[in-house]
Amino acid sequence: MRLTDLPLRQPAYVDMIDWSALSPAEGQRLREFGMCEGASVEALHHGGLWGRGPIACKVGRMTIAMRRAHAAAIEVRTGEVRTGEQDVAA
Repeated sequence: MRLTDLPLRQPAYVDMIDWSALSPAEGQRLREFGMCEGASVEALHHGGLWGRGPIACKVGRMTIAMRRAHAAAIEVRTGEVRTGEQDVAA
């Protein structure tokens, strides 16, 4: 599911990021915030009218605000995080 579809306060892990959907500067900014495959994420708040504005997310231990278009480029999954060939319980 996309980060934009993740229910609030639902812990998840980044499964895949569509870097081609982001400009190089946008991708660099997300990387600087720790957004990468395997990172833990949690949607905290949807801003704007009817939740159509920016999304406040917890990435690791940091809280960031991200544009909805950027969050749509991020695939997340709930459950266990995959590290290499073995799964580690969340």
